[in-house]
Amino acid sequence: MGIFTRVRDIISANLNTMLEKAEDPEKLIKLMIREMEDTLIEVKASCAGAMATKKKIQRELEEVKDRSQSWGEKAQLAVDKGREELAREALIEKKRYAERADALGNEAAQCDDLVAQYRDDIKQLEDKLGTAREKQRLLIQRHVRAQRKMRTESNIRRMDTSDAMARFDNFEERIERMEADAELVNYGRKPTLEEEFRNLQGDEDIEAELDELKKKSADGGN
Repeated sequence: MGIFTRVRDIISANLNTMLEKAEDPEKLIKLMIREMEDTLIEVKASCAGAMATKKKIQRELEEVKDRSQSWGEKAQLAVDKGREELAREALIEKKRYAERADALGNEAAQCDDLVAQYRDDIKQLEDKLGTAREKQRLLIQRHVRAQRKMRTESNIRRMDTSDAMARFDNFEERIERMEADAELVNYGRKPTLEEEFRNLQGDEDIEAELDELKKKSADGGN
């Protein structure tokens, strides 16, 4: 059994409520759209059929009106010729075609009403279908975002495992070892001649400043 059974059901349906109650909203909206599309095709076909029927009735109506007018002209001719009985028979035929024209006019009016109703239904169905497609688009976007979030959370959980942390600790330890090795490169190396003279100069500067401080202390800080 379909989700909708009549055009009125689709037009009056509250899509939000139906989707909120559904166990699988994406599947439900997909089925809704399919049924709306099928119903829309059927209504458009019915509308086209009613329009074709109206044209057929209109052609027959024009023909009947011509016949009625023709019998009226024949009745007038019979009267002009003094053929009263013949004129009466012509008027009977005229009346018969006139009555048929009235009936066809009513049928044409009914077709007009039917076509107008079909067109209104088509518009409302298309609006409803547009709403359903927009909801489907939003549901798909939510689904995609949920999948991405799930993958992200899964990756974070994998990164938080003890095995992953052990690999990070091992990597950090290797870096620290490399830094220590770099510091030991120049350890115990004999200074160059220029470095020794710079060191001597630095020692003399320090000794001179130290003597100055001692002198001030001996003078009582003056």
